[in-house]
Amino acid sequence: MNTSKSKALYEKATNLIPGGVNSPVRAFKSVGLDPIFIERAEGSRIYDVDGNEYIDFIGSWGPMILGHANKEVIGDITEIIAKGTSYGVPSPLEVEMAELIVDACPSVERVRMVNSGTEATMSALRVARGYTGRDKILKFEGCYHGHADNLLVKSGSGTIVYGVPTSPGVPAGTIADTLVARYNDLESVKSIFAEHGKDLAAVILEPIAGNMGVVVPKQEFIQGLRDMCTENGTVLIIDEVITGFRVAYGGAQETLGIEADMTCYGKIIGGGLPVGAYGGKKEIMDVVSPVGGVYQAGTLSGNPLAMYMGIQQLRILKSRPEIYENMEKHAIYLEEKLGELIAKHNMKAQTVRYKGMICLFFAEGDLIDYDAVKESDTEVYAQYFKGMLERGFLLPPAQFEGMFLCAAHTMEDMDAYLKAVDEVFGELVK
Repeated sequence: MNTSKSKALYEKATNLIPGGVNSPVRAFKSVGLDPIFIERAEGSRIYDVDGNEYIDFIGSWGPMILGHANKEVIGDITEIIAKGTSYGVPSPLEVEMAELIVDACPSVERVRMVNSGTEATMSALRVARGYTGRDKILKFEGCYHGHADNLLVKSGSGTIVYGVPTSPGVPAGTIADTLVARYNDLESVKSIFAEHGKDLAAVILEPIAGNMGVVVPKQEFIQGLRDMCTENGTVLIIDEVITGFRVAYGGAQETLGIEADMTCYGKIIGGGLPVGAYGGKKEIMDVVSPVGGVYQAGTLSGNPLAMYMGIQQLRILKSRPEIYENMEKHAIYLEEKLGELIAKHNMKAQTVRYKGMICLFFAEGDLIDYDAVKESDTEVYAQYFKGMLERGFLLPPAQFEGMFLCAAHTMEDMDAYLKAVDEVFGELVK
């Protein structure tokens, strides 16, 4: 496979951009390769600058749920552009987007548009602190909520409760009020609430963990969080940046039967353009300026281009429930057939699936939390990734990311992927 143009671009980029990329995972470091540079994409296909064609299972990390360059989503965006790309004052599109989100998620009574998932979670936590008058927050190890300072934290070596920064440049004082618990471990949460319950402003959670592969929550874990937050007056923030409008139109809250106090969105609600949103119950959102005193602002929030694309996408998803049915059908098919291939080649691997979300782990055991998934064989994953890339499949360039299926994927795409996996597994066990 010729990637000479990508290699030349990467070499040039490394002299201009830190690591040659604008987001770390794009550097392909986890799989020991140089990144490919993309020229265009359409449907389930993506094409690099060297003319190589791939069946894409990244989908821009989620927003391309209807496939790349979907004509219905793009619609008449040139007319929107001709009217101006940013106003700095309200437009009707912002109201329509807010109406769609509030209609989709019963726990969201008011919503504020922002420009990224990171901005959404950062803002939601500030609002929760302003609403409760408390400082401490609780997150879960292995869950990612963006790169705000107080969220770049992992458990310390001596305890799961008090964290340490995961990045230089994050002062220890910034994370002093961020507590860390184990995902799917209700006892670790109970111990934190026992000591800090009356000081906890918020618990923030990925309802289906999508940043350590795909890890599915236990129902008693989710319900236990809801109950403890209610009992202690703590705001439960469900981060649906990945799951919102992906696992169902109503997101993970619909499929899990749980109701958040606040919800964060991103990715899908912009149809591929930069966007985010946070919302929640009226009494909580009423502390946000200009109604209340909690300040949050953004010149490009509610940008008309992102609002238009997002509205087009959400309208389609709302009117065609078969999109979710077909994606789950494909994910179930992959789960079953990958299981057969794992057995055939005696691979130390397994799949984890939730609805249309699926991840192939090169690991054994019960993958219920970060401690379990981090035992995955990342070297084998890197070999698998390379073999699949050479056969024309663009997969997440890291073990701890799930595959993103889209409405444009066909059963033929699934079979082609499985055929390639069979070949690659055969090479891995030689």
